[in-house]
Amino acid sequence: MPDYRVLAEGQRCEVKIHDLDAAESRTVAASDRVLFEAPNWGRDGALYLNGEGLLWRLRPGSDPHPIAFTGLPPINNDHVLDPAGPAVYLSAEDGHIYRGLLSGGQVTRISGEDGVRHYLHGISRDGELLAFVRVDGTGPGRLALIPASGGRVTVVDTGPGHLDGPEWSPDGAWLYFNTERWGRAQLARIARGEVERVHRSDTADWFPHLSPDGRHAVYLEYPAGTEGHPADLPVSVVVVDTADWGTPLARIALPGGQGTINVNSWAPDSRSFAYVAYPKG
Repeated sequence: MPDYRVLAEGQRCEVKIHDLDAAESRTVAASDRVLFEAPNWGRDGALYLNGEGLLWRLRPGSDPHPIAFTGLPPINNDHVLDPAGPAVYLSAEDGHIYRGLLSGGQVTRISGEDGVRHYLHGISRDGELLAFVRVDGTGPGRLALIPASGGRVTVVDTGPGHLDGPEWSPDGAWLYFNTERWGRAQLARIARGEVERVHRSDTADWFPHLSPDGRHAVYLEYPAGTEGHPADLPVSVVVVDTADWGTPLARIALPGGQGTINVNSWAPDSRSFAYVAYPKG
């Protein structure tokens, strides 16, 4: 079996962009061969996605093209762009975090702990610190921090239950994430040791992503009772004003889940975001 997800028979993936002032999303790329996941939106206007264990660049009006790295194992859908320069940090299927340039070439391994899996989700606004989910054995994911240059790992106590998707607010004051400490995946944040629930719902809510200006956020809404963040379910990408998480501005229904919006995909101007749907038939 390959070290990456593949499309099912009769399935395709559609990379979409949603503008805040538009009624519907638009499809910017589609494939019935490569299963693309988790778009990042670069300052150069391109989208960066993983597919077939590689990182791909999708420029407006063109097809996706893979970026050639040296020394990089197959990657998964946890990757972030360096806000301070032309670099990207990637989680690989060997459990480690790597740093490379968006132009390709040799990569550097950042994480040092063997026997532990590192699922990267956030980078501080100065590019100096990474936030990731640390999974030791079969235990739940824990919030952990590591310098972007590598070094000592700091594990942050956020209470019981699995945690996922940690990323900083644009002002650097909070780390947002989803946590199962209340029995199902719910959205929360932490500043100085205190976990604050930002939205209470009956659904399973994953991957909160704030826009660069901090005014809006999107998250992935699974049906009530969903465990984990599986693929190929009827889900919604929910758009909210960060001043009122309980009143959706838009709810975009689609077939998807895993790979749809695992990482922050907001445009630099905060007016649009990208996501991936996986329709069948």
